[in-house]
Amino acid sequence: MNLNKIFTSQRTGNNPNTVASRTDFQRDFDRIIFSSAFRRLQNKTQVFPLPGSVFVHNRLTHSLEVSSVGRSLGSVIGEFVAENYKSDLTEESKIFYNHNLGNVIAAACLCHDVGNPAFGHSGEDAIASYFDRNENDLKPKFNDKEWADLVNFEGNANAIRVLAQQQQGKDAGGTQLTFATLASIAKYPCEAIAKRKGIIHRKKFGFFQNEKEIFLEIAKGTDMISENEEPQIFKRHPFVWLVEAADDICYNIIDMEDAHRLGIVSTADCKNLFFELVKSETDDVERVKRKLDSIGNDNEKISYLRAKVINALINKSIAMYKQNFTQILEGNLNKALLDIYKNENKSLQDIESFSKEKIYNHKAVVEIENAGYNVMYELLDHFIPSILKSEDKIKSYDTKALKLIPKQFIYDEGSDYQKVLGVIDFVSGMTDNYATDLYRKIKGIDIGMTM
Repeated sequence: MNLNKIFTSQRTGNNPNTVASRTDFQRDFDRIIFSSAFRRLQNKTQVFPLPGSVFVHNRLTHSLEVSSVGRSLGSVIGEFVAENYKSDLTEESKIFYNHNLGNVIAAACLCHDVGNPAFGHSGEDAIASYFDRNENDLKPKFNDKEWADLVNFEGNANAIRVLAQQQQGKDAGGTQLTFATLASIAKYPCEAIAKRKGIIHRKKFGFFQNEKEIFLEIAKGTDMISENEEPQIFKRHPFVWLVEAADDICYNIIDMEDAHRLGIVSTADCKNLFFELVKSETDDVERVKRKLDSIGNDNEKISYLRAKVINALINKSIAMYKQNFTQILEGNLNKALLDIYKNENKSLQDIESFSKEKIYNHKAVVEIENAGYNVMYELLDHFIPSILKSEDKIKSYDTKALKLIPKQFIYDEGSDYQKVLGVIDFVSGMTDNYATDLYRKIKGIDIGMTM
């Protein structure tokens, strides 16, 4: 890939660039911050059900922290590219890598989860399985590629839709972000029908059929490498690896800290796991020990170690990105940066194994996943049969159901596929609380007027 062509300030919606005190990539960050899709992340589950008086991370705070890590990664790698490839770079490119790659990665990290529905991965599973479980009735209404989108519903693909598609009555281009930022969140740049386990850029899929043309514009504008045209498959954009590393660093470590604050993980276990990783990456273990001994509060001890671990993982990610830079540019790296590191560092393996056993399978987590699955499934079941009925078959209860859907999600003139995507937009965009409240109302569990 040509380092001068993998970034662009071109935006969705084809709006001309404006002269402003901020760069185009800083404007991306600000647009995301002020978007309703980002704001709704404050009440979407990260891992643990929001427990009230004990603060844990939600999708919004997670995204802010990922963005902070991503900015660090992007800034250092930008300087690396500017220094080591300066003979290959135009003046514009030198400015971009020295001053703006960090902004692109920060913006991409900020919006990497905006397509995720309520209740974490169980929300995704509920949407996908709704179509799978109703295959006999629904599949004949869609072509093969459209059906693959629905039965494999994916938050990554939905993020491109949320950020780039035009809702009814709204501006073209959605949030109108630059192609550089949007390319940076495309971990799986292929159609749903092309997804394959064991292939890193095809493990899931990156765009719905409805946004395929938009994605092709993004790919062309950022010089993404085409692997196949039918079905459409691209190699990952080089910036994706940095966004993925920032996300992996944060959720691997922050989930452990949250579990400690909730009393799910003991101070001793958390401290030992974090300290072993820090010890493997520092030359001054005694200084770390002295600092720990000087802190009297258990939460503060863990916070200190968490910061040290994140710093160590940032440094390792930077080193591995540099080591694998040629493969990354060629689209040939086949493993995430933290997965490469995990193979050589038992401490990170231990943290992951411990998290799977003690955190992700904890009763409170499993309960919210089950509850969330049922809430999301039932909401889809309330709206989708009604949205698909022809005018001569629609009943009064169908009309009443559809009145609950805001107008921007109703595509009366669209195909069945587009109508269903509109319902999915509405349901997947809900916060945990809103989804639960609406479920209780339509099921008759809560009856009464609310505004």
